[in-house]
Amino acid sequence: MDLSVFLTSQIIGVGVIFARIGAIFLFMPAFGEQAIPNRHKLALALLLCIALSPAIGIGPLDLSRPVDLIAIFGLEITVGLWLGLTARIVMSAVSFAGYQIGMVSGLANALAPSQGAFEGATLVASILTLAATALIFATDTHHLILGAIMMSYDVFPVGQLMPYDLADQIIRAAAMSLYLGVTLAAPFYVLQLVMNTGLGLANRLMATLPVFFVATPLLLGAGLAVMSIALPSVIAGFLAAFTGWLGTLAF
Repeated sequence: MDLSVFLTSQIIGVGVIFARIGAIFLFMPAFGEQAIPNRHKLALALLLCIALSPAIGIGPLDLSRPVDLIAIFGLEITVGLWLGLTARIVMSAVSFAGYQIGMVSGLANALAPSQGAFEGATLVASILTLAATALIFATDTHHLILGAIMMSYDVFPVGQLMPYDLADQIIRAAAMSLYLGVTLAAPFYVLQLVMNTGLGLANRLMATLPVFFVATPLLLGAGLAVMSIALPSVIAGFLAAFTGWLGTLAF
C-alpha cells in the first residue's frame, strides 16, 4: 500500500473516532457543561481521540467508497449524540430534584445562572448540579465515563446502528431520571406534607392567624434545616445511580 494512502486512512480512522467522542463531549456531564466553551470541549475530545485510537483499534479504512465513509461518520455522530444526551437526561434528575426542593422550601423564586441545564434554574438546582459535577471529578467518576466511552465501541461497533435500542434506552433513561429526581426530593415532600398539615390545622383552630406571614419563615427555616441534613445523601444517591448507568457500558 502506498504510504500516503495508508497515512490518510489512519487519519480518517482518527476522524471517525473523533466524530463519536466529539459528539459525546458536547453533552456528557462534567465534560460537556455549558460553562466550558465548545472549542475547548472539541479540543479535549481530539486529544483524547489521538490518545485512545491505538486502544480502540478501528484500523485503516477503505477510501475507495466515499459514500460509505460519509455514512460511517453520520452513524458515529448519531451514536455519540445519543450517548451524550442520554447521560445528560440522567443528570437532569439533579436539576429536577433541585426544582422540587426549591418549591417545597420556599426558594423557588431565588433564581441563579443555569449550570448544565438547557433553561433557567433555581438557586437550589444550580447548587445541586454544580455539586454533582464537582463530585464526579472528586470521586474519579470521570474515569468511569472515559471507560464507558471506550466500551461503547464494543456495544456499538463502528458503522453499526440499532435504532430500536437507542430509542428504548432513551425512554428508559428518561423514566429513570424522573424516578430518581422524585426519590431524591422525597424528604422535602414529607416536609411539605407535615408543614402544610400543621399550618392548616392551626388555621382551623385560630381563624385570625395570618398563615402566610407565619408559614414563610417557618418554611424557609425548616427547608434550610432539612437541606443541610439531606443534601449529602441526595448527591450520593445521584452518583450511585449515575455510576450504575455508566456501568452498563463500562463492564
